[in-house]
Amino acid sequence: MPRSRRPQGAAEDAGSSTVEFVLVGSMLTILTLAVLQFALAVYVRNVVHDAAVDGAYHAALADVSLEEGAARTRQIIERTVGAGFVAEVAIADAGAPGAATIEVTVTATLPLVGLLGAPRGWEVSAHAPAESFD
Repeated sequence: MPRSRRPQGAAEDAGSSTVEFVLVGSMLTILTLAVLQFALAVYVRNVVHDAAVDGAYHAALADVSLEEGAARTRQIIERTVGAGFVAEVAIADAGAPGAATIEVTVTATLPLVGLLGAPRGWEVSAHAPAESFD
């Protein structure tokens, strides 16, 4: 009865495909999660910026107070991303007397793992031309 002959180095490679699969699979999983986390961070930054722009334009209306613009900014962010995500919303008149503008600055959490992350990690500003009855 003839014996099957295996190449000399075949015994040394036994089980290596399992290890390679685990190593490559874990690297691809980590890469995929990192890309998803980056996409979430970009989304959150866009939401915070758009809320700051909307709050600035709302506060720039002639019959609206600055506090209402700040409240609108905070409300949009809390409704979209979640409560407690915004650390601070600062709003102020800016610009020259002939070209008054409203500036909204939002300080928010930088998401590092899901929505958890570094508090006060991001600061986003937006400007809007102020309206007047003059």
